[in-house]
Amino acid sequence: MRRKARIPRRLGAIALAVTVLWIIFAAAGSETVDGAMEALSRQSRLPVALLRRELGDVRQEDLLTAATELVISQSPLLLGSREAILSLRSEDRGENEEPQETPIREEPVSPNPAVPDAPAPPAFADNGVPAKTLIPTSPEGYLLRGLAYINNYSNNSLTAEEVQGPFAAALGEGEPQVLIVHTHGSESYTMPSGQEYVASGESRTTDTAFNVVRIGDEIADILSSRGISTIHDRSLYDYPQYNGAYDRSLAAIESYLAKYPGIRFVLDVHRDAITDGDGTVYKVISETDRGPSAQLSLIVGTNGSGLSHDHWRENLKLAAAVQDTILQDYPTLMRPITVRNSRYNQHCTTGSLLVEVGAAGNSLDEALLAAQLFAEGFAETVTDTGSETN
Repeated sequence: MRRKARIPRRLGAIALAVTVLWIIFAAAGSETVDGAMEALSRQSRLPVALLRRELGDVRQEDLLTAATELVISQSPLLLGSREAILSLRSEDRGENEEPQETPIREEPVSPNPAVPDAPAPPAFADNGVPAKTLIPTSPEGYLLRGLAYINNYSNNSLTAEEVQGPFAAALGEGEPQVLIVHTHGSESYTMPSGQEYVASGESRTTDTAFNVVRIGDEIADILSSRGISTIHDRSLYDYPQYNGAYDRSLAAIESYLAKYPGIRFVLDVHRDAITDGDGTVYKVISETDRGPSAQLSLIVGTNGSGLSHDHWRENLKLAAAVQDTILQDYPTLMRPITVRNSRYNQHCTTGSLLVEVGAAGNSLDEALLAAQLFAEGFAETVTDTGSETN
């Protein structure tokens, strides 16, 4: 019986001896302890596993087992490398791995957590519409200007260099300096249960307390509070007839520019409509420290349709500058800038933008928060001394 009991012990001793010999072989040629450990780390993890198994290592969190300590104490090389072995064990658990770069995600990531003493964000009523956060996952296929992604759907060639540098439009001495219009002013949002409005069409209403005119009110109030003189045209150019809305809003813009030559910026405020292939309506959301905000997108028109619009790149520079400013504080608030063939009346000034605040699936509360964040970012951008005078 004693002879049989000795056999497993002998086998264990042989395995341990083989392991130690392997360590000596792997570390051969290393002049320092660090070099020896580097050589060991390049080899298979098998000896470490065998050593643990044979010596009864139960993987203590911070220390080596008593048996392992005993073996190390019998070898000068291992004794001098105790800390390195501990490090090797931690590395084997994944504790010392370098963090991997995380691509831009398509789900809300709460990029702006509230500070401990800040008030809790408002609890907006849920309107029941499924939410998505639409942001690029890769720069492939886009032009980049700072943090801004640009999607060129126009017939015009466009390079990243053409988007760099200051934009042409600048605040002047005259008042007002900003004009807000709504070519499609009846565009509205999806209200929570109990807060419905009287509709004038699908996701449309003439009630300016619930359509994008209300969004324009919010933007105008914030710009004015920042010292930027703003006039807000609250007319509905898409009602009662939708067709011809851009012609009617163009006539209004030209009339305002003739009456107020100090206007340098024209914001045409809309909202988007987003559905999938099955017709499911979605809202676009950015989680912020001020609550769930509707995402925004900027549309830049060109001369791709054949209509005259020679300075469309200046509008694009403005859009990219505004987007870059906003994304520094709210990384998921803006969807990529879209460049299209239609000019959207943006030939009237070098500071014209079409601003889409959320989508039909968003609630009014979400859109109003987006309007606030956009207005703050726009004001910061156009009051920056880096812009040039027109």
